Amino acid sequence: MLLWLVAAAVGLAAAALQYGRGGGGGWLPAVLRVLAVAVLIGLWVDAPIGRGARLRPEAALDVSASWLRSGDTSAYRAAIGAVTSAGADSVFLVGDSLRAGRPPAVPNDVRTRIRPAVEHALAAGRSLVLVTDGELDDPDALAELPAGSRIVVVPHRPALDGGLGTLDAPRAAVAGDTIELRATVVAGPAGAPAGTVAFNFEGHPATPSTSVSVDALAPRGERSVSVRAPVPAGDGAHLIRAVWSAAGDTDGRNDTLAIAIDVSPAAGAVFVSTSPDEDARYALAVLRGALALPTRGFFRVATGQWRLDGGLAPVAEADVRRAVATAPLVVLHGDTAIFGPPRTASRGSLALLVSPGGPSAPTAADEWYATGAPPSPLAAGLAGIPWDSLPPIDVAPTAATGEWQGLEAKRTRRYERRVPVVGSTIGNRRLVVVTASGLWRWRFRGGVSADAYAALWGGIFDWLAAERRDLRPAIPADALVREGDPIRWRRGAGLDSVVSLVLAKRARGAHPDTLAVRFPPGSATSETPPLAAGVYDIRTSGGPALLVVNASREWLPRAPTTRSGRTAGIALAGASLHLRSIPWAYVLVVVVLCAEWLWRRRVGLR
Repeated sequence: MLLWLVAAAVGLAAAALQYGRGGGGGWLPAVLRVLAVAVLIGLWVDAPIGRGARLRPEAALDVSASWLRSGDTSAYRAAIGAVTSAGADSVFLVGDSLRAGRPPAVPNDVRTRIRPAVEHALAAGRSLVLVTDGELDDPDALAELPAGSRIVVVPHRPALDGGLGTLDAPRAAVAGDTIELRATVVAGPAGAPAGTVAFNFEGHPATPSTSVSVDALAPRGERSVSVRAPVPAGDGAHLIRAVWSAAGDTDGRNDTLAIAIDVSPAAGAVFVSTSPDEDARYALAVLRGALALPTRGFFRVATGQWRLDGGLAPVAEADVRRAVATAPLVVLHGDTAIFGPPRTASRGSLALLVSPGGPSAPTAADEWYATGAPPSPLAAGLAGIPWDSLPPIDVAPTAATGEWQGLEAKRTRRYERRVPVVGSTIGNRRLVVVTASGLWRWRFRGGVSADAYAALWGGIFDWLAAERRDLRPAIPADALVREGDPIRWRRGAGLDSVVSLVLAKRARGAHPDTLAVRFPPGSATSETPPLAAGVYDIRTSGGPALLVVNASREWLPRAPTTRSGRTAGIALAGASLHLRSIPWAYVLVVVVLCAEWLWRRRVGLR
C-alpha cells in the first residue's frame, strides 16, 4: 500500500507540473497523466497488487535419538501431538534423511539434518512447520526457510546428566613414552554431578587406568581434564578409552569415548631443540599431527641436560644422539651442529631450523613479512594464503641455498628479498633448511594465520617424510569419529585413485565387508558413508589399521541451536502478485499515454 501511495503522489506531482496554473486541457488529461505515472512507478518498484493462493504448509518432525536421552519420552509424544495439530498438507520425518511416513514409536536417527526439509518446502512453494527438540546439526539452514514458516521447539525435561564431548591423544606414539590424554565433560540443562574420568589402554591390564576427579558442573557447563599416561609395549594399533562415571548421572550412553593410536617400538621422527621456545613447541605439534608418525621430542634445558618432551623426564645425551642417528626423519632446532655435521649425525631426512638470533621480536626497521610461495613442493599447500594478513617474522642475514625455494620474505621500508625456506635432495636423502624464527606468531594469532602456519610446516614435514610414508594405502583421517558422521580417509602410500579396504566389526555374528575408497584427482582425503557404532579392524595391502565409531552425538547433552517462533524467511513464488508479472500493466501505460496525447491534440495542445 505504501508503494502505491508514493506512486500516486508522484503522479499527482507530475500532473500538477504539467496542467496546473492554467495549463488548460481540462481534468481528463490530468487524470490520465496521474494514472500513467503511477503505473510506471509501480512497474519500476514492482509493487504488489494482491495475494496469491495460500497453500497449506508442510510439517517436518525431528525423529532423532536425542528425544530418548535421559529415558524421558514425554517430550517426543508432545512433539507428535504438535505435528498432528499443525494442519499440514503432508508430514515428513527428518533426521538422517527426509522421508514421508508415520512418526515411529521409537525415534532412532543418529543425526538431525533439517536442510533437506527446507529445500523440499522451497521447491514445493509451501511454508514449513518444523517440530524439534532444538538440537540441530545444521541450524544455518533455518535462514532459508520459506516465509511464513514456523518452528516449534519441545524442550527436554531437565535431568542431571554429564557426558564426554571430546577425547584427544596423539595419533601415534613410541612404546614406553608418556603421552597426554585429554577429555572434555559436558553437562546437560540441569548440570552434572561430581564424578571421575578414567583413561585406559584397552587390552593391556598391565597398564593401569588413570583417573581424574571432576567437580559438579553447572547447567550447560564444560570441564576439560588431562592426564599423562605411559604407552604400553607393542607394535600396531591400540585402543584408548575414556569413561565418565558419577553417582546420579541419568544417561550412560554418552559416558564413553574411544580412539585408536598407533604404537611403534621406535620413533619414526625425532625433534631436537637446543633452545626450546614457541617455535619448537608449535612445530613439534604439527610434526605429530601432520604425519601421524610416532615422534619423540628432546629439549636441552641446560648444558648437558636433556629432557624428554611430554613428561620432561631426564634423558642422557647419548640416548639423544642414538635417536638422531637412527630416526628416519630428524628435525634439529637451534644449534644444528650440536652433534657434529648434521648430515653425518643422522641417516634420515633432515630439517634444520636455524635461529636468526637477536631479540625475540623484530624492531620496526627489521620486520620481515612473508610475501609469497615460489614454485616448489610446498606451493600447492600455500596457494590462496593472504600474505598481507600474516604477522612479521625474523629472518637470518645469511640465506641458505637449495634446489627449490619454499617461501620468500621482504623487509619493511626497503626492497630486500630473502628466502628463509629452501629444500634439496642429496642422494636419497631430503634436506630442508629454515632460516626464520617467529613463525609461531602465525599460529598464535589463529584464524587464517594459523592455517598458513599449519600449511607451511605440514608441507615441509610431508615432503621430508615422502620416503617414510605410511605403507597403508588409506587410513582414517579423524581420530574421533561418531555414528552418523561420514568416514574421512587420508591417502597413504601409493597413487591409486581407488583403494579397497576390508572392514571387520568386532561383534558377534558380524561379517567382514569390503569398502572402496575413491580419492578425487589431486586430493589426499576422501569420504565414505557413515558406519554403525563399534570397533572395526581394517585390513589393507600395506598393513592393518583400527577405526573406532563412537555413539552418536545425539546422546550427548547439547544446547538448543534454535527456538520456537515464526521466521521471516524467503518469499515464496506466488505468495503475492506483483505488477511486473501482469502483462496488461505494460499495455495500460501505453494506452493511457496515447489517450492523453490524443486529447491534448484535440484541444490544441502539443
